Amino acid sequence: MNSSPLLVAEDLSVVYSGSRGAVTAIDGLSLQIASGEFVSVIGPSGCGKSTLIKVFSGLLKPSAGKALLGGTPIDKPRGDVGIVFQQPTLLPWKTVLNNVLVPVRALKQDAGAAKEKAIALLKLVGLEKVIHSYPSELSGGMQQRVGIARGLIHDPELLLMDEPFSALDTMTRDHMSIELQRIWMATRKSALFITHSIPEAVFLSDRVVVMSAAPGKVVTEIHIDLPRPRSVETLADPKYVQYCAELRTLFEKLVHFD
Repeated sequence: MNSSPLLVAEDLSVVYSGSRGAVTAIDGLSLQIASGEFVSVIGPSGCGKSTLIKVFSGLLKPSAGKALLGGTPIDKPRGDVGIVFQQPTLLPWKTVLNNVLVPVRALKQDAGAAKEKAIALLKLVGLEKVIHSYPSELSGGMQQRVGIARGLIHDPELLLMDEPFSALDTMTRDHMSIELQRIWMATRKSALFITHSIPEAVFLSDRVVVMSAAPGKVVTEIHIDLPRPRSVETLADPKYVQYCAELRTLFEKLVHFD
């Protein structure tokens, strides 16, 4: 893995203005992600995790500080960023294949040339047999895999994932964690993964970043030294159990829950 940072946030702050006055969502947050690194961000509801995704995707400009990708400011949506949302947000009238091609058309790239790549990505996520199916014909886990393929279709440098498995049942969620690890190991994209699940974060990540309650800032981070590929057996590894326990203890000490 290249140790130079691909994504850099320096003293990032986001203030929302509304009818009830100004609300600070993120305050003085600093964060770096290296090329090819998988980083999870955890924190209580309302700590600014989704706001962070909006800033890094170029959908929201910070009130102060800066966000850089590849050394250039993130000040608008960019073609080198892929996003996987909390809900798959698939277009019901488009087939699986055409849903994956949506970002290509939005970026005004050649959809015909991208078709072969889309099919290869759908094979990578295990959906080559349903490329002509419609979202309503797929399970929740399958729909989210389409979302992952869509996030990768334009070959982004950075993949942002905003709690992509939160709506899935526990067994499907565990299976998707293993699948996502496999996909990430095949593509080696830099990944920022937002989650409420400590076990999920430990299983997937090279590093877990802990945010405080609002206004959100980074309070600590833990490097996860577990061999890959990780499997169901990893869940019984004493080091895995220790990481999960350490993060739970940190939450108790550092994060205030209402």
